[in-house]
Amino acid sequence: MITISVLKETAENEHRVALVPESVGRLIKKGFRVLVQQGAGTTAGFRTMEYEDAGAEIVSDYDKLLQDGEVFLKVQCVCLQDGMMQIVDPFKENSVIIGFFNPFKNINNVEELAQKNMTTFSMELVPRVSRAQKMDALSAMSSAAGYKAVVLAASSLNKFFPMMMTAAGTISPARVLVIGAGVAGLQAIATAKRLGAKVKAFDTRPIVQEQVESLGAEFVSLDVSEEAETAGGYAEELSDDFYRHEQIVIAQQLAETDVVISTAQIFGKRAPLLITEEMVKTMRYGSVIVDLAAEQGGNCEMTVAGKTVERYGVNIHGSTDLPGTLSYHSSEMFSRNVTALLMEMVEEENIKIDLEDDIISGTIMTHEGKILNEHVINLLKQAGETQ
Repeated sequence: MITISVLKETAENEHRVALVPESVGRLIKKGFRVLVQQGAGTTAGFRTMEYEDAGAEIVSDYDKLLQDGEVFLKVQCVCLQDGMMQIVDPFKENSVIIGFFNPFKNINNVEELAQKNMTTFSMELVPRVSRAQKMDALSAMSSAAGYKAVVLAASSLNKFFPMMMTAAGTISPARVLVIGAGVAGLQAIATAKRLGAKVKAFDTRPIVQEQVESLGAEFVSLDVSEEAETAGGYAEELSDDFYRHEQIVIAQQLAETDVVISTAQIFGKRAPLLITEEMVKTMRYGSVIVDLAAEQGGNCEMTVAGKTVERYGVNIHGSTDLPGTLSYHSSEMFSRNVTALLMEMVEEENIKIDLEDDIISGTIMTHEGKILNEHVINLLKQAGETQ
């Protein structure tokens, strides 16, 4: 019987939980034993009795969780207890740890994980193939972020979002520009439309125009090739000249825009700079920018990661964990993603690491003392070259 330990989140302001009671029941039926750290689901809105009713064992002793567990689940895996994971947490060799490791930001941690013979699966790395959709935690969290970005913008904007017919006359709808029509962008478009805004969307990939228009938004076109998208479904990094041209196209929209939801990111690299300080100056006083690329450097030159700032009368939100503010449903989604991955690995009540499986090989980060993920290996090489 495989024992899963669900660890309480310790990163600041992290309210999600890696496994919810619904998933506990599924895993127990599959032959797993599930230990849940006392209070692990409380801030996400899941009660201890719900876990017990689903068949989990509630454990308050952290050392027991580490000693008895074979598979460890956590949302934010960098900070597992009081500090960096490799310093304070005495995991047994060959332990399996699954969660968000953010390897592109915490690249120096990865080598120590390998040296300690930890088998780690970083949920950011789930390949974007059809068979892995139910495990794609990054897309699930992006969807949550896109929704919350619009709600945040609506609460910050000094206008109504919908058109209104009032005794004082007609109120025109807010104008929203969504930059990037990936998962987060499409959800932002849909949410802004539901709130009654007039929405335009911009993306470097012509292939997404149909999706944008199907949601009722106007697509702002740019002459590019489909090479702007990688084979894995991510936006591709383009030339500096291209980004300068992109800035010009975006700048033409900003003077008439009330809200910008910016989602443009390059997998594993700094986000492209698309909104300069001069462009911010052209926006109407009271306008709002929500920069979902803040953690990767931001699409807006004036974004401050983790903070909301006002520049030239424009409110710029640099939130880095909007999914965490929707802790109940984002925990449900993450839990289902992790459970699907575990189901992929279980064989006769044992965990089987099949490196021939494209999902396993794409998501695994370290195993048997080695770093296996190609994205992470390339990033380590780049880091070494710059030192």
